[in-house]
Amino acid sequence: MAPQDALLGWDEDANAEAYEAFTRAHPMYDATSRDLARRAGLADAHLVVDLCGGAGATARAILDLVPARARVVSVDSAAAMQRVGRRALDGHRLSWITAPAERLAEHVPVGGVDAVVCNSAIWKTDTPAVFAAVARALRPGGSFAFNIGGGFAGVRHPDEDTVRTGPSLNTLIHQVAARDHGYTPPPKAADTAPKLPLSMVTAQLATAGLALVDTEVTAQHGTMAEKKAWLSLPLFARPTDGGFTHAQRMEILEAAYALTSPGTPIVTSWLVVVAQRPEDTP
Repeated sequence: MAPQDALLGWDEDANAEAYEAFTRAHPMYDATSRDLARRAGLADAHLVVDLCGGAGATARAILDLVPARARVVSVDSAAAMQRVGRRALDGHRLSWITAPAERLAEHVPVGGVDAVVCNSAIWKTDTPAVFAAVARALRPGGSFAFNIGGGFAGVRHPDEDTVRTGPSLNTLIHQVAARDHGYTPPPKAADTAPKLPLSMVTAQLATAGLALVDTEVTAQHGTMAEKKAWLSLPLFARPTDGGFTHAQRMEILEAAYALTSPGTPIVTSWLVVVAQRPEDTP
């Protein structure tokens, strides 16, 4: 069934189904999930939280890396995403909690979590509240691994410049919308400062009682075909303004994509952060 002509949000069946299908067909989420899970140090874990876990792409990676005795709890506020995830992943090693990330500590044993992993979603949350909840949930010495999109963090991996071979698909979409539909993009905001730079993250982690352990700017390599599939999801279709229906957005996307080649490489930058609850905290 075609999605409705609206950005209906994460807790909507059409978006959840399309998103889960994307995570299985394309490597982006699996690769970033495995990277974060490895950095979290799960070899001896008993209980791990997949925070903002959606339909379970990161939970799948965690389950592959934790010991057979370990349990994973996936926490997300969107019941539709979890309904989709349960079809393939439900089992005694994985449980699902429908709740906002900010309320994590209300749903897990306080001080009993070995690691928390959050892939591609931390900037959508109230980060000071989430960091405080993670600090309460973690055992002393427990780890917290998450990533922040390069635009939100204000970072850019060098590969973005060395690999780029032409305008981005987003840019082409807006050009086609202007050419064929008279679209005028909104003026850029005067304040272009990153929303969640490392300096802010470090300060918020410290306030929550978490110590910064490691950071790295990484590059996720993909193709133009993968980007097109991503922008086909109702949640991410462009332009987001201008009153376009989903069908019109898909028409614009097809026209923009026709100006590219499917195998054209693209690069996405991420700021990866690993923090820890210090061993000597009460």
